[in-house]
Amino acid sequence: MNKRNIDFIGKRKIFFIISGLIILAGLIAYILPPTGLNYDLDFQGGTALRINIGQDFSDEDIQAVVKPIVKEAIGKENVTVQKTGDNKTEVYIRTYEVDTETRDKIFEAVRDKYSLEQEALLESTNVSATASAKLITDAFKAIGLAVIFMLIYIVIRFNVRSGISAVLALIHDILVMLSVYSIFRIPVNTSFVAAVLTIVGYSINDTIVIFDRIRENAKKERRLGFSEVVNMSLNQTIARTVNTSLTTLFTILTLYILGVASIKEFALPIIIGIIVGTYSSMCIASPIWALLREKTGKKNAKSKQLKTKKAY
Repeated sequence: MNKRNIDFIGKRKIFFIISGLIILAGLIAYILPPTGLNYDLDFQGGTALRINIGQDFSDEDIQAVVKPIVKEAIGKENVTVQKTGDNKTEVYIRTYEVDTETRDKIFEAVRDKYSLEQEALLESTNVSATASAKLITDAFKAIGLAVIFMLIYIVIRFNVRSGISAVLALIHDILVMLSVYSIFRIPVNTSFVAAVLTIVGYSINDTIVIFDRIRENAKKERRLGFSEVVNMSLNQTIARTVNTSLTTLFTILTLYILGVASIKEFALPIIIGIIVGTYSSMCIASPIWALLREKTGKKNAKSKQLKTKKAY
């Protein structure tokens, strides 16, 4: 017999309130100035410069030079610096759209720091907002399709109630991730979209493992109520779920700490998603399934009572 006896179902209101407060805080942050999410260059359009430094360089050093110029021009200091080229001697600087004068200032600052010639500026372009809007639409389409296909899969493998529960948990994960990005004004880019799709798959895997155990226990423990079966199953799988998530989390944390800027952009939403996905698999998806089962059971009981009364 499993020694753990955490009452997940009894504490489901607490879990729902915690999630609701986070999502509400994200919504408030979204509507308060500056409104909306903090879209990065990928989605909002902006300016990109590619410069040949001709020697090894530090991303942090270039950011320290460029950020004050960008902040003076647009009031924000969002600057992404990436190494490119075969020998990693070229730098790709991305920021929000700035005018030609500011663009020249950025290049001059880098040129002065590394004693470069005018020919070191290899490329200077603006990314249109129209292309960025299409990226946003395509991103939400991809997420929506992923959720729909997963709903179909869960319904076929289990039943409609479990399918609804799993999808609501996935929507919960996405909303919480968006809330965190909204509250802390973290730039949203294509790496975020890729991370969300990754986490949707990761979270549903945890949920299916737990749902499988619930189904197995429901067949073996027919004397127990469904809520008791869910509690038993969650206590039996909690070690596996947490240990698997921690193993993945430690790996991604290492990438975030030691990785370059582009890797950090992808690792951060993955870290948030792993934590949220693990939480929702245990504390949101399964309690929602139990809640739907209870509601259905009460409706069926009332229907039987009405039919009995009519018969008499």
